[in-house]
Amino acid sequence: MSSESITVHLIGDSTMAEKEPSERPETGWGTPFADFADDSVTVENHARNGRSTRTFLAEGRWQPVIRDLDEDDYVFVQFGHNDEVPSKDQYTPEAEFTANLETFVAETRDRGANPVLLTPIARRRFDGTGDPEDTHREYSNLVREVARARDVPLVDADERSRSLLRELGPQGSNSLYNHLSPGEHPNYPEGVADDTHFSEHGARRVAQLVVDGIDDLDLELASHIARGDRRDSSS
Repeated sequence: MSSESITVHLIGDSTMAEKEPSERPETGWGTPFADFADDSVTVENHARNGRSTRTFLAEGRWQPVIRDLDEDDYVFVQFGHNDEVPSKDQYTPEAEFTANLETFVAETRDRGANPVLLTPIARRRFDGTGDPEDTHREYSNLVREVARARDVPLVDADERSRSLLRELGPQGSNSLYNHLSPGEHPNYPEGVADDTHFSEHGARRVAQLVVDGIDDLDLELASHIARGDRRDSSS
């Protein structure tokens, strides 16, 4: 990798995306992820609420990413939450989901940049024994299959986040997600119990899981990403 600046492009859905002030304290993990990077790394968060691989491509959101890619940049790809739900307008059938992931990988490599695939973050859902359910089984497996077939680095965020849920348990894991009591925040006057999207604390914990995955993959990027939050460590 060159000594010049590196850009990490994030593409994905609401679990990764920047949030509007009206949505706070809901936070996508892409926001605190930037705090782990050193000054040589720029994080460009292209993720948007409600997007699937299909709609991200159809809306023309991928072409600006490709246009701005430099050699040695990274593209982190994390979809699945919306692709996998047949009742959603954003639904993407399994074969098309696989093909779209392959498009992101091939076109990133065509520019001399580095694709990294991520499985979707687990929803907070426990079975009767208190074990986290495998809420993305089919679509996470499709991501894993593309990673194996195309020899793409994989951060298994689904497995890592389920391990965190298992560690914290049904009650302790509440703090990771956007759970608010009535009157606790002006954006949610009636309260909210959202087991898909993250609190600020949860987004930072998920970003740490991604950083751990980068480190375990031994990517060159790892030398520019701290295992601890640089912002917190400098305070």
